[in-house]
Amino acid sequence: MQTAEVSRAVAAVMSTVSALGLPAEDAIVLHNSNKLSLRLLPCDVMARVAPVASVTHQVARFEIELAQRLAESGSPVAALDPRVAPRVYERDGFVVTLWTYYAPTTPPEVPPADYADVLQRLHAGMRKVDFPAPHFTERVEQAQHLLASRNRTPELAYADRELLGDTLRSLRRVIGEHGGAEQLLHGEPHPGNVLSTNNGLLFVDLETCCRGPVEFDLAHAPDDVSEHYPNADHDLLRQCRILVLAMITTWRWDRADQLPDGRRLAAQWLGRIRAALDRGGPDGHGHG
Repeated sequence: MQTAEVSRAVAAVMSTVSALGLPAEDAIVLHNSNKLSLRLLPCDVMARVAPVASVTHQVARFEIELAQRLAESGSPVAALDPRVAPRVYERDGFVVTLWTYYAPTTPPEVPPADYADVLQRLHAGMRKVDFPAPHFTERVEQAQHLLASRNRTPELAYADRELLGDTLRSLRRVIGEHGGAEQLLHGEPHPGNVLSTNNGLLFVDLETCCRGPVEFDLAHAPDDVSEHYPNADHDLLRQCRILVLAMITTWRWDRADQLPDGRRLAAQWLGRIRAALDRGGPDGHGHG
């Protein structure tokens, strides 16, 4: 969020929490991109806030309902704040959800074996939950729509747009036709969505949950995590890694994207995509 919007968002969260009877005198920004994450003191609530839109309200409600179901199944996910009703709050043009705050523990880097173990436990818990979620190909389609809109991606060069479009199209088809087992997934279980807490490793940010092969989730984790995840299909994983890289590169070219240093990362990732395709090609064959 932009600076002016941040101050309004903080005020909306503080008044929301105060109206619920929790003491809120200070707000610490934990993360700021398209959505704002805050730690409120002294009540020690973790609040997530975004501007109101029909889609943000739907996404927030989806995340809250899924978090409740997964917590009931014993899955390693962050919990909603138990002191308030588990719902989406709206105030002054913002959507607010309230979560348990977990003090981080050290070391911040998660050993690959531990990362693989907690991701496997999350996947096991997700298999117990019957919850409607979009297929991963729908998320690929969202990236394709973004690429097709030059108004939304005005700084993206023609050759790079073609590269990303071809990669998304071919890998969406190849992975979608793979025919292996599919299940409910986190959608983006990258290190930024894994908390090291006194309660162990916990996943946050469930709004990206989708259905697909577990290799799609593994593609978001550090490379060496897959070595500790049992029965991973490494050919499928390689394809998923290129697909995920093409997707996140596309998001960075959105003119509305607010990830710090996003454009520099996007340029860097384009180089990685080209190198990966030269080594293997989107369908598993080299280009030359």
